[in-house]
Amino acid sequence: MGSPLFARFFDRFAGKDEERGQAMLRQELLASLTGRVIEVGPGNGLNFPHYPATVHKVIAVEPEPYLRSRAAAAAGRAPVDIRVVAGTAARIPVAGASFDAAVISGVLCSVPDQAAALAELARVLRPGGELRFYEHVRDPGGFGRLQDLADLVWPRLMGGCHPNRDTLAAITRAGYDVQRSRTLSFPPSAVLSPVAPRILGVARRP
Repeated sequence: MGSPLFARFFDRFAGKDEERGQAMLRQELLASLTGRVIEVGPGNGLNFPHYPATVHKVIAVEPEPYLRSRAAAAAGRAPVDIRVVAGTAARIPVAGASFDAAVISGVLCSVPDQAAALAELARVLRPGGELRFYEHVRDPGGFGRLQDLADLVWPRLMGGCHPNRDTLAAITRAGYDVQRSRTLSFPPSAVLSPVAPRILGVARRP
């Protein structure tokens, strides 16, 4: 989400997916979270309404200035205490081992270096802390080849987003213990969208 133009596009149109079922997926992503949570790349704050009351504090790290301002406004309406700060996935401005859980949704598709981002998330999580993820990924079947072709142009149009990353493998390589992960297609009616194949799950920092 490094492009100011894409940031405004995202802010205007991303909410439509909430009405098509994505709000329920966000609820699943955040269900039963407790304690202190770091969310990296919250965009305009679409996850914020779904944090459960068992969360004591959320620090939301957003690199894009326009989306950060929109997230700050959304934080004021959230059911839990959320503070929005500047930063990136590779440089999270908090102390190490200071959070019980980390949340990423639609982030690992666009970071320059997945391994660096996952290592930084591990740094800020306490041992045994949870990584909650909801990301679009490369389909392991024939559709993956179409995603590879789309990747030639998709990042230029969609703020650096890559549609063909094997993100679950990256999480495993980074040393996380995947507790559960399910695959899905969103929207369910999507046929040719290169970002329809997705994963949603939980991993733990060793």
